Amino acid sequence: MRGSVLWGWVGPLLVTLFGGILRFWNLAHPKAVVFDETYYMKDAFSLISWGVERVAVKDADKAILAGNTDIWEKCAQNALDKCASYVVHPPLGKWMIGVGEWLFGLTPFGWRFSAALVGTLSILVLARVARRMTRSTLLGCFAGLLLSLDGLHYVLSRTALLDVFLMFWVLAAFACLVVDRDQARERLVAWYETSPASAYGPHLGARPWRLAAGVCLAFAMSVKWSGIFFLAAFAVLSLLWDFGARRAVGLRNPYVGALNRDVPQGLLSFAAVPFAAYMLTWTGWFASAYGYGRNWAQATSPGNPLFFVFDSMRSWVKYQWQVFTFHSGLESTHPYMSEPWSWPLLLRPVAFFYEGRQNSCGVKDCSEAVLGVGTPVIWFGALAALVALIAYYVSSRDWRAGAVLLAYAMGWLPWFYWAIADNRTMFLFYAIPMVPFMVLAVTLCAGLLIGPARAAAASGAMPVRRTVGAAVVGAFALLTLINFWWLHPILSAELIPYTEWKARMLFEKRWI
Repeated sequence: MRGSVLWGWVGPLLVTLFGGILRFWNLAHPKAVVFDETYYMKDAFSLISWGVERVAVKDADKAILAGNTDIWEKCAQNALDKCASYVVHPPLGKWMIGVGEWLFGLTPFGWRFSAALVGTLSILVLARVARRMTRSTLLGCFAGLLLSLDGLHYVLSRTALLDVFLMFWVLAAFACLVVDRDQARERLVAWYETSPASAYGPHLGARPWRLAAGVCLAFAMSVKWSGIFFLAAFAVLSLLWDFGARRAVGLRNPYVGALNRDVPQGLLSFAAVPFAAYMLTWTGWFASAYGYGRNWAQATSPGNPLFFVFDSMRSWVKYQWQVFTFHSGLESTHPYMSEPWSWPLLLRPVAFFYEGRQNSCGVKDCSEAVLGVGTPVIWFGALAALVALIAYYVSSRDWRAGAVLLAYAMGWLPWFYWAIADNRTMFLFYAIPMVPFMVLAVTLCAGLLIGPARAAAASGAMPVRRTVGAAVVGAFALLTLINFWWLHPILSAELIPYTEWKARMLFEKRWI
């Protein structure tokens, strides 16, 4: 790593502070239940109150906004199942939302706090992992800045939905694996320089960063099941990195060595540990009698002598199957639904919130809106960067390009199956796990444009290529900032004239 270790932290932290101020500023506005917050903020409050999701009374949202938190249906002790809420996502994301409600109450700020915190932390994680991948603090800060200025990331960081938590755990897992890759190679080099020759190479010892990646991937699945695609892809990626490292160090049998030395530890990291971590997030359901389907096994097999834990597991498996069939058959239409092919083009954003007002902004017709849409400069620039990375990977086999392309594909391509096979209802914000890897693609291409630092050091002057490249990258960052500033009023529910709101609709028929 070139450059100052101190600035390697100070730079990303400053960018994170900037992104955090954007996300926390006026977080409680709008004082309303925005889009699917109606499900998750109540489920989260139920989890911290009861350990499971329960059914709320009619018009609970209005009661909550009026300051009333006594919103649960009352059930007799012998009819607890009637109060159990049928939920179709694992509980971790709602537990995370619940932390903010526990700290600040069942208020808009309370139920959005954790999303804002996680969104802010993801800026720091991305800046640091981009720095590690590019060996440049400047490019790391550039990546963090782009993520802080993406409209979809901004909106989801200010809304109590699950997707920002899924994105965070996927990004955290990726960052852990990049650190693990560096450390594994350092150990191989140290062994090569100090140990006798071997056909297979050494055991690399404990790999805590890979174990941490397994936990993060389990947590991603514990927010939404779509995290399983990243688990499978990152497991393969990490093992391929092990194969490549042993081959690069010159072992005669690198693949056999990796199979014997690395794969067993990989199974621990990507199978055993994720399963244990995933089950841990269901502790509230196992510990409570109020959970949906909690006593299914006992009800369908009265008098069965199986132990309590086996009955509980049978009920849990039955519940998981019900959720799976729900997602497979989800075909209801929605005015803001979109197909995955259209996501990179931002053709159909989601209107999270809209309210028209009269004579409140200096003119007759006024608008407050929260539009779930990415910053076009970033998204369209990322399309070009991804195409360039494909060509670069084919020509160079650069591991960084391959890793970014794989992660992006896992956030996007699986949805095509659901679109074709099940005609499933989908929305643009499902693409949020792709966004950090779009930013990484732009960042890697920015590094290619600027060129290596050693070229400038060797010549003693700034080469023309680096001057032009730096100017192009700086112009892109400036355009991103301007684009975000222009969209900000319709991302944050700022009260503006209706004409100003309409002027910001890039594709009028699709964005409205």
